[in-house]
Amino acid sequence: MILCGGLGTRLREETEYRPKPLVEIGGRPILWHIMKLYSHYGFTSFVLCLGYRGDMIRDYFLNYREMNSDVTVRLQHGREEIAYHDGIDEEEFEVTLAETGHDTMTGGRLKIASRHLDEGPFMATYGDGVGDVDIQALLEFHRSHGKLATVTTVRPPSRFGVIELDDDASVGGFREKPRLDDWVSAGYFVFEPAVLDYLPLESVLEEEPLRRLAHEGQLSAYRHEGFWAPMDTYRDRMLLEGMYREGAPWKVW
Repeated sequence: MILCGGLGTRLREETEYRPKPLVEIGGRPILWHIMKLYSHYGFTSFVLCLGYRGDMIRDYFLNYREMNSDVTVRLQHGREEIAYHDGIDEEEFEVTLAETGHDTMTGGRLKIASRHLDEGPFMATYGDGVGDVDIQALLEFHRSHGKLATVTTVRPPSRFGVIELDDDASVGGFREKPRLDDWVSAGYFVFEPAVLDYLPLESVLEEEPLRRLAHEGQLSAYRHEGFWAPMDTYRDRMLLEGMYREGAPWKVW
């Protein structure tokens, strides 16, 4: 399940015209990059929780083959015949487009869209962060501890370089944007079906539901030491675009 319904207000330069998951990196929506990561590890069935400008995400997938293939259209006898000349790497994708409401919070979106889930554990993440998370290792970790929920955590780099000061206030050196000591949520959750009971329709996933799971000892953290970056602001988007041109450290496929 991928959360695709937020307003993306901190990225207003882009999201005034389209939902954040469709903002492009390297000519492809960030949503596509996230789905390619999952599919690399064999997970190709997706439920997209739609809200703000969800119609644009619907259009993207309903016209996916036409927009990503060479096409010949034969207009004969008043009937269109369409021939596609290229296969697409995403042919194995199964994408369910689930409307979850314009103003619904993250927990409520998962709850509403859960009607499309199969039995057993399910994965969930946000539609605005990329990383080289080993999804198979994440799932194996989740299965190993027997709790209801797993969250992927990372130590993000500082936004600023660090000046090292000696005791006499002399500058001893500089460190360019070191990693922070604290761990933060990167999304990329694994949930047992019972987690849905923790998600009232008005709930924000990151608040009461996760706090309650943690309080009850039902939440574990998978520590990801590799690359991860969010796309919260226009600055983040431009940084990711630059990283893409230099090799896209999240691209494992």
